[in-house]
Amino acid sequence: MTHPTAALDLLRQITPFASVAGNLPQQQALAQWLEDWLVQEVDAQVCYPVKEQLAETAPPLVHVRIETGASDTLVLYNMYDVMPANHDGWQVDPFVGGIVHWPDKGNVFVSRGAENNKGPLAGMLQVVKDLYHAGHLHTNIEILLEGEEETGSGHLRRYLAQNPCPIAPARAVLFPSLCEYARIYLGFTGMSSGRLCVKGGSWGGPTAAIHASNAAWIANPAWRLVQALNALAPAQANGVLQTQSLDEEASQLLGELAQTFNLGEELRFRRSEKLAVEGDTFDCLAWLLGSAVLTLSEIKSSPHQGRGVIPYQASAELALRTPPGIDSQALLARLRSELQTPALEGVDLDIDDSYPGHRFSLEDAGVLELMTSYHQQQARPQIWPWAPGCAPAYAFAPVAPAFLIGGLGEGGNAHGVNEFVTLRGLARYQQSLRDWLLAF
Repeated sequence: MTHPTAALDLLRQITPFASVAGNLPQQQALAQWLEDWLVQEVDAQVCYPVKEQLAETAPPLVHVRIETGASDTLVLYNMYDVMPANHDGWQVDPFVGGIVHWPDKGNVFVSRGAENNKGPLAGMLQVVKDLYHAGHLHTNIEILLEGEEETGSGHLRRYLAQNPCPIAPARAVLFPSLCEYARIYLGFTGMSSGRLCVKGGSWGGPTAAIHASNAAWIANPAWRLVQALNALAPAQANGVLQTQSLDEEASQLLGELAQTFNLGEELRFRRSEKLAVEGDTFDCLAWLLGSAVLTLSEIKSSPHQGRGVIPYQASAELALRTPPGIDSQALLARLRSELQTPALEGVDLDIDDSYPGHRFSLEDAGVLELMTSYHQQQARPQIWPWAPGCAPAYAFAPVAPAFLIGGLGEGGNAHGVNEFVTLRGLARYQQSLRDWLLAF
């Protein structure tokens, strides 16, 4: 099995870049570092120089091509942005990282991004380097790295939407990640992100914060926000706005998955004790995959921590997750229509960004090769009709039929405290990626 030492050294080098949303200088610095590394280590040709993007407000894309003289091309996509982190509860500095021994996991590398997704990025780069210098790359490789995956991939999507597409047609696109459950997703959920906002005005409510003693006769924007949220997505529905029936192909795949899927194990992994839906395993999976759901990440009022006041504004940051087959724009139009009542005057739905769900076929190039790479390490792949998670897979449709996420290897606590990748898992991940690339 591949030894993780070189990939671990690379991970240590990119961990200190605090490439979080809003820290554009650090994102730009890491993008330039990655581009330089690819040029120096694998003779990559730069397709979209980072230095030409520094005047933009979006984190730069890193786009390079490795020419091998082959007739076929594969695309490797990854991300260099990570979620914020402070030191609270961490066993090591999250932006330094370090090896810690855990009795149940063995040696793990703990850092922000160790699992999502700097660890897989470092492992991917090292595998490409090893294969390139060994003369074992049998396809051309295009590498596309972005710094906005956690915030909607707007720059990437605009880049790929150009005509002609800046990436020529390829056999397949792979997003290498730690997927120790050996899951293979034949598509991804779409996302629309924004906020529901209420400001005081002609409907009632103050235009500046006032003393809370007026609460009985001056309307409160926070209460109207609660009213609007309940009108759009009643709390008892847990944010589910619409659920579609699965088609025959999806139902067949889900039926096979349900035979071996362990709901109890999934709950433990998700640090939860109970599902919000009842039914057998198939019904629960079908509900998960078929539902368009509104998720809330933050509810706030202005002024912040104004405990003794009626706020002049209240808002809820939200994301609408829509599976393939549900029209997100039609659903957003329905939500806006439902807000057009006198009882909800003053409530605005602002959408910052939106992209649709996307699915592809089990027969498309790259899928069988990914399954084979799992089998080679005695892992049985789970085939999902599409992922409940979001990714801009649709943007790669001009490039290749399949946009895959995959790779063995264990990590955890993504977005949380003490995010980690096991050293065994990093080696296992690199081997699965190596096997996938060599299968072409």
